[in-house]
Amino acid sequence: MSIETISEQRCFGGVQGFYRHASGETGGTMKFGVFRPPQAAQGKVPVLYYLAGLTCSEETFVIKAGAQRIAAELGIMIVTPDTSPRDTGIDGATGDWEFGEAAGFYLDATTPAFAKRFRMYGYVTKELPAVLGASFAFADMQRESIFGHSMGGHGALTIALKNPERYKSVSAFAPIVAPSEVPWGQKALPRYLGEDRTTWRPYDACALIEDGQRFPGTILVDQGYADKFLEVQLQHWRLDAACRKAGQALTLRAHAGYDHSYYFISTFVEDHLRHHARALA
Repeated sequence: MSIETISEQRCFGGVQGFYRHASGETGGTMKFGVFRPPQAAQGKVPVLYYLAGLTCSEETFVIKAGAQRIAAELGIMIVTPDTSPRDTGIDGATGDWEFGEAAGFYLDATTPAFAKRFRMYGYVTKELPAVLGASFAFADMQRESIFGHSMGGHGALTIALKNPERYKSVSAFAPIVAPSEVPWGQKALPRYLGEDRTTWRPYDACALIEDGQRFPGTILVDQGYADKFLEVQLQHWRLDAACRKAGQALTLRAHAGYDHSYYFISTFVEDHLRHHARALA
């Protein structure tokens, strides 16, 4: 499980690095970022995964969110995987920003065209943690949490709901809460998973809650009311309704004037990091 260092820069007393490795899950080279807080020099630190959204990469959050200052204060390692395999050569995997490369939807595809390469659920939950544990001695793999934005918020919610004993906390910015019911999901899910809608449910946060999955902690979600994707693609009220009906603890905060951008994320990222720090302590 050897990794190659792409770059490392000093940052708030820690180190922001980018790395690549050969992935068995996705059948190609995968890149990821790691922020190593200064506390890692003295011992193990907890691991917080951030899953980015459509069109993004392992660099997006690191460059735009301004999270390293707070992570350095709190002693949290932030891990930012890429959003999909790259250079797949699969027909239809490029040319559409809503599907394919940079739009892996954090699932394990089953359709013949995509099953060998698009395995982001397995990558995030199995292979990447194994790589981290083998490559970074300071990573406390017994303390993991997860959050994300948009498509990555969908990924964080579904991964945490399916692995409730593993992750200490979960949160999301403007997540796709019910991909089965909105155009982004209705474009991607049948192409990755086939037309049988029952196979979509494990990758739909609202459906998972309806089917009995629970997260033992409180889910934190922030949504901007000025988000241009709110009404058609995101629909946070579906998650609110599902959690209320199921008794799932949810803190849902909606903010006037905020959109889907990293200006929104950078405004509230400190709240999310402190939410995770409390659970990871």
